[in-house]
Amino acid sequence: MPKGQPEVVPNDGLTTRQRRNRPILAVHTGPMKGKSTAAFGMALRAWNQGWSIGVFQFVKSAKWRVGEEAAFRALGESGQGGPVEWHKMGEGWSWSRKQGSEEDHAENAREGWAEIKRRLADERHDFYVLDEFTYPLHWGWLDVDDVVTTLRERPGRQHVVITGRNAPAALLEAADLVAEMTKVKHPMDAGQKGQRGIEW
Repeated sequence: MPKGQPEVVPNDGLTTRQRRNRPILAVHTGPMKGKSTAAFGMALRAWNQGWSIGVFQFVKSAKWRVGEEAAFRALGESGQGGPVEWHKMGEGWSWSRKQGSEEDHAENAREGWAEIKRRLADERHDFYVLDEFTYPLHWGWLDVDDVVTTLRERPGRQHVVITGRNAPAALLEAADLVAEMTKVKHPMDAGQKGQRGIEW
């Protein structure tokens, strides 16, 4: 992709503008850190374009305050860029605020996915971050075929980025952009714990 130009232009009957403006399904997977960070970087670009952003975190506790959340909440309230909504599954979704436990995480994941499906059908957001969404797929809490079909058939121009390890093959096949974060070196290899400003 020299200078951002495709090496091959398909004979698909689309104009350059139509091809450029197709909605993207991106998956950031692999064992190394940086998957969510890259997704939130994309969301920053979307926010700057004035797009509506919907963030759904599928593993993190509602009590765990991450730096990206604080930044995006401030951006969403700034009056600049696009509106931002942030929802966490860990202790009950923000729209229901019911307590979560280990036993009902699978049900919470299904509830979260059902809400995302409704929003996709309504074209509620322009850009979705489904953070750590591969885990409920990998654990069998959600039907991979249903997820892939819904994402492939989503209406309008809704971009979706999914993060997490162990992304199912069917999801990777459906995606337009797949990035795998691999480790070359990490401070934890030398016994250093995660630190403020780097890991959260």
